[in-house]
Amino acid sequence: MSESGSGSGAGPVLTEVVDDRVLLIRINRPHRRNAFDGATAAALEAVIDAYEADDALRCAVLTGSDIVFSAGQDLIAAAEGDFGVSPGRGAFGMMGRPPLKPIIAAVEGHALAGGLELCLACDLIVSSRTATMGLPEVARALVAVGGGCFRLPRRIPYHLAMELILTGKAWPASRFAELGLVNRLTEPGGAVAGALELAREVVAAAPLAVRASKQIVTGSRDWTEDQAWREQQEFMGPVRASEDLREGLRAFAEKRPPVWKGR
Repeated sequence: MSESGSGSGAGPVLTEVVDDRVLLIRINRPHRRNAFDGATAAALEAVIDAYEADDALRCAVLTGSDIVFSAGQDLIAAAEGDFGVSPGRGAFGMMGRPPLKPIIAAVEGHALAGGLELCLACDLIVSSRTATMGLPEVARALVAVGGGCFRLPRRIPYHLAMELILTGKAWPASRFAELGLVNRLTEPGGAVAGALELAREVVAAAPLAVRASKQIVTGSRDWTEDQAWREQQEFMGPVRASEDLREGLRAFAEKRPPVWKGR
C-alpha cells in the first residue's frame, strides 16, 4: 500500500489499487483506534481528490483495521484544538463532500460516532457480523454533527434512528443489516473481501452511467418530483452522447460483455 500524509513511517491513510479499477483506502491510526485528527482528515481528502481525478479508478473501498473501522474524532487531539476537518471536503476529509464516484465502507470491529458518520457518507456498506455501530455523542455531552443526525434518519426508520441518536447506544451490524443500512454481512475478517466483491459488480457497469445515477440519487433529496424530471436530464446528457451507450447497445445486440471506455 502507498501512503498519504506527512511524517515518518506509515501515514494515517494507506491506499492500494486492486484489479486496476478499485481503490482500497485504509485508515491507519491504530494507536488512536483510527480516530481522526486534522492531518488524517487532510490525508483522506487528498486521497479522495486523487480518486476523483483518476479516470481509471471506478470504485473505492474505505476500511480501517480488523479491530476498529474508526472511533470518530480523536478526542485527545480535539482537547488541543486539533479537529478532523479538511478545507475542501469537511469532516474527516469526505463527510461534507463525498466523492462523485462510488465508495463502499468495509467495517470490522467498531464504527462509532464519526466512524458511523463516515459510513453514512459512503454509498454502500459491507460489514462483519461481529461489528458494532452507533452514535455515542450524547453520552459525552456532544452532538453528532458529522451528518449522523440528518443522514441516519434518511437511511433507517425515524424512530429507530432517534433511539440511537438520543441514547448513544451501539447496535450490532446484524441489526443494521435488518434495517437496510448494511448491504452485506460477512464473517469476521471478511469485510474487505466482501466489499471488493461488491466493488467488482459496480465496476462491471458502465462508469458514466454509474456516476450519473449516483448524482441523480444524491441530488434528488432536495428536488420536488417536477424538478426531478427536469434536473436528471443534466446528468443524463453526457451518458446519452457517450461511446459507452453505443457500446452497451451493441454488446446487448451481439450477446457479448460490453467493453467500457468511460467516454
